[in-house]
Amino acid sequence: MNSEAQGTAWLKERNIDTVEILVADMAGIARGKLEPAADLDAARFKLPIALFGQTINGTYYLRANNVQDRDMVVRPDLATLRELPWAATPSACVLLECEDGDGKPVPVDPRAVLRRVLERYASQGWTPVVAPEVEYYLSSCIENAGDDAPPERDADNEALIDPYGVDRMHDLADFFAELTGHCDGQGIAVGAMSQELGPGQFEANFNHGPALALADDVFHFKRTLKRVARAHGMTATFLAKRDAEQPGSSLHLHQSVYDAAGNNVFSNADGSASELFYGFLGGLQTYMREALLVFAPFENSYRRFLSHWSSPVNLEWGVDNRTVGLRVPDSPPAARRIENRLAGSDVNPYLVIAASLACGYLGMTGRLKPRPEMTGSAYEVPFALLRHPYDAIEKLRGSAALCDMLGPEFVTLYTAVKELECNESQERIPEWEREELMRLV
Repeated sequence: MNSEAQGTAWLKERNIDTVEILVADMAGIARGKLEPAADLDAARFKLPIALFGQTINGTYYLRANNVQDRDMVVRPDLATLRELPWAATPSACVLLECEDGDGKPVPVDPRAVLRRVLERYASQGWTPVVAPEVEYYLSSCIENAGDDAPPERDADNEALIDPYGVDRMHDLADFFAELTGHCDGQGIAVGAMSQELGPGQFEANFNHGPALALADDVFHFKRTLKRVARAHGMTATFLAKRDAEQPGSSLHLHQSVYDAAGNNVFSNADGSASELFYGFLGGLQTYMREALLVFAPFENSYRRFLSHWSSPVNLEWGVDNRTVGLRVPDSPPAARRIENRLAGSDVNPYLVIAASLACGYLGMTGRLKPRPEMTGSAYEVPFALLRHPYDAIEKLRGSAALCDMLGPEFVTLYTAVKELECNESQERIPEWEREELMRLV
């Protein structure tokens, strides 16, 4: 049975009448159309290629080579069909393969950018495995958690912090039950969920698996979480720094690499760390500053780096050390991995996985060496990142290595979109300037 026939059969079995055909834009937000399920076997649709130039607030950066605002051909990747459990009528969604007029992959499609990096790994006989951990805040959760729920603030109006508090999870049992059910129904590989450092802050841990599949899962999880939160009278946000006085939200990315025989190349046969393991670390330390715009895509993202609150401000590495940007969990040789802790949860999952793997690949193939392991607190070392997205834009634009790995067309468009967003943000006078600076100068 061909893939089109399998897709048609899948839809009929579930009485699906409507299908969302979707791509992820530069911010990782779903864009697409609603199509009748009966039309899906046509396997050929069109969307404007300019949607990849859309900023977070809906304006566009139109490239000089697309003044005509042309369409791209999009083909459903039927292996990605998933039901939409929250839809009013039986519905599904499917992710799209984007092609230009010559039938080649659209190089600025974030999913294609990740595929490009994975092809580099495949050329070496390697397969990356990843496991993301995504933090988020739920607003107004207390009003919907029952009469016995603990207050979000104490008598002195101080925010309560209850990291790993199990009672809060039980207070929101109906919410988490629905969220888990919707994830299971879509095949989203979510494992443990927990209360985090901030009041109303939670984390979802994803089971390890292939990089593209896990990027798909995070993309769908973000949509699902927002839909379930809305149904329970709450708002979910992945903003990197929601409150100046509370911890920011991150996306930690566990990464390892396997060979064709299924062996973890980060470990030697005797269980010791391999040269490839140190090369991956060296690549992250060498190229992460050039890639930081992917890990911190908005002006707000850089506010997360202003306080420690478990947010790294460096590119040091250490075993079982949460103060470093590159943590190596204490694990058996077969499970040796590197946890990249730099990204905020506001990232595009396809791009952040692609960028982190790209840095590691450059280190592995270039036989780079990391700095010595950090054994104490890395919070004592100087700030080693970038302070503002404009700096990150210039770093990524000037990186020949990352242009080669991620694609020059992508880097050109991505940095242009981010520059436009920065310009739009700069045009808005912040509250501090209106309330403090205006009064004093």
